[in-house]
Amino acid sequence: MPTDLETLTLTHWLSPAYPVGAFSYSHGLEWTVDQGHVSDVESFRIWLTDILTHGAGRNDAILLAASYQAVDEAQVTEIDMLARALAPSRERLMETSLQGEAFARTTSDIWPTAVQNLTYPVAIGVAARDQGFDLERTIALYLHAFAGNLTSAAIRLVPLGQTEGHAVLAAIAPLCAEIAAEAMGQTLDDLGSCAFMADIASMNHETQYSRLFRS
Repeated sequence: MPTDLETLTLTHWLSPAYPVGAFSYSHGLEWTVDQGHVSDVESFRIWLTDILTHGAGRNDAILLAASYQAVDEAQVTEIDMLARALAPSRERLMETSLQGEAFARTTSDIWPTAVQNLTYPVAIGVAARDQGFDLERTIALYLHAFAGNLTSAAIRLVPLGQTEGHAVLAAIAPLCAEIAAEAMGQTLDDLGSCAFMADIASMNHETQYSRLFRS
């Protein structure tokens, strides 16, 4: 059976080649590694799992779903404002807002979509809605791309071997699908994060002496 165009387009949007600058953000991982909290493949697996389950991964899934299901642009704006308010640090706000702006700029030039300068998950949700893409598939691929970017950062920072890093990413894939499925039945009232180490890391990264990443 031929591969459907929807999957190819979503893979395109969420690939490392798409010009949103995802490679330049570590989501606080750089400081976490510098402090020795993530130092090998197992500690990275735990850190990534916690962020997806209890932190930005879960929240982004809910925000993406809400923006996809929004009834008008005023509601999208409210969701976007909430997404910005949820950013726990200046760098995390920069991470989501600049990636969202870059995504909107490129996507609106190529595909018929009304997506504007929004935070990253909100922009993805609006663009996927405009294209009529399957919501659960969009969320799952978004989460996997998010995990993939952090895995790439970990391979460089810890450092991890390529095989070790991608073994973690493969093991995380079912979790991405699970969080996406749960997000289908959740609302903005379900937003919440308790990944405190990641939040503190993003704050401390702002004053870290030597840095490779922007967050």
